[in-house]
Amino acid sequence: MTGFLFELTFLLAAPVWLLMIFAPRRRVTERLAASPLTVLPILALWAVFAAPVLPELWAAVSSPDIDVFRDLTALANGAGALWAQVIAWDLLLGQWMYRESRRLSISPLLMAPVLLVTILLSPIGLPLFLAVRAIWTSRRKQQPSLVRA
Repeated sequence: MTGFLFELTFLLAAPVWLLMIFAPRRRVTERLAASPLTVLPILALWAVFAAPVLPELWAAVSSPDIDVFRDLTALANGAGALWAQVIAWDLLLGQWMYRESRRLSISPLLMAPVLLVTILLSPIGLPLFLAVRAIWTSRRKQQPSLVRA
């Protein structure tokens, strides 16, 4: 059962990611990406995973120690809880990146690989997006001056 719930965690997030990548201009995508409620089913799974290992989880977060975290992740529910937390926060991060890219009119063709990297490795995806956003906004600021010249 734990293995199924582990897999379900990502499957609950996948439709939102797929819409942001493959249907970025759809109204349904914009509505879903604007809602933080998309993570609630994932956080419900986090609670299912966390409940049986709450003492171990509390020990790991209240007094961080690598050995305590290693012990927590050796437990199926501990690993599942950490996975659900990562999936939920990565989805919120992806939704913010999507909304920010839409606000700035960054090309969906440019954003698709950035969002894909974020799904897989958000610590790389976020700085990549921040770099894309910085370059995009600086180019937009320079363009009006080129038109005036």
